[in-house]
Amino acid sequence: MVDLQLLRTLRVLYVQGTVTATARALHMSPSAVSQQLRRLAAEAGADLLRAEGRRVQFTAAGHVLLRHADLLCSQWERAVSELAEEAGSPRRTLSLGGFATSIDTLLAPAARRLNQAEYPTRTFLQEAGTQECYEKLLAGEIDLAVLTPLPGGPPLDDPRFEQSVLMDDLMDLAVPADHRLATQSTVDLADASTEDWIAPHHDHTRLIESLCSASGFAPKFVHRADAWHAVLSLVSHGFGVCLVPRLVPPPRLDVARVRLRGDPPPFRRILVCVRSGTGQDPTIADGIAALRQQAQGH
Repeated sequence: MVDLQLLRTLRVLYVQGTVTATARALHMSPSAVSQQLRRLAAEAGADLLRAEGRRVQFTAAGHVLLRHADLLCSQWERAVSELAEEAGSPRRTLSLGGFATSIDTLLAPAARRLNQAEYPTRTFLQEAGTQECYEKLLAGEIDLAVLTPLPGGPPLDDPRFEQSVLMDDLMDLAVPADHRLATQSTVDLADASTEDWIAPHHDHTRLIESLCSASGFAPKFVHRADAWHAVLSLVSHGFGVCLVPRLVPPPRLDVARVRLRGDPPPFRRILVCVRSGTGQDPTIADGIAALRQQAQGH
């Protein structure tokens, strides 16, 4: 009988790439992770990994077991969810993660709704970027994530997750109030092709690069700032322009937010994501429903 914990460690290792990073993600010691992996290989009767420098590579047998691990872990999560529903007394705690602007506009209001429901849910929230959300879901640190898909990330049909569209967040072009485009009701994204650009946090910078590329140019990033208030401050002082999602609070008075043309206009897709097999858990399902209700107002 294979311990599901060993399979979970294998799945996290596949994402993290090293024993040290896997240990950090699972809050274990590297020696404990190595011991679990040796035990799993012994129980499987096959070599699952091979070392390549500091990283490990999965053998053909390792990939076979990884595929079955995804199925087995998903089935176990589904069984636990059905048992909770059958018992009529689901767990009433929920850990949620998401990017910064989703906390203020989606996660925190939805969590408050869950806290104040007839059968309250105790919620725990944390800020995390897209890749970090996927990693925390696999490690069991969060139950539900709000994220924006990125190039090279898990596709919607990734067997490890259940992902669905929560909303599409339209993007505006933020320019200084005295900018040549500030008085326009709508503009094409390509109208900003010769401007200096402000690069926000990593995930959003990649999205801007993708949207600008689709409009036929590469943005010239000159300045960088992670927090949106810092980005807008740089815009207001004339250091560049930036694409700003509608979920970001209204800009400063010295920043104009110009709408973009397109069919559809540029947007960032926002997903709700849980571990495969957990979507029917009553508490997680309530969390998804609360988020959908909150998203309808935006």
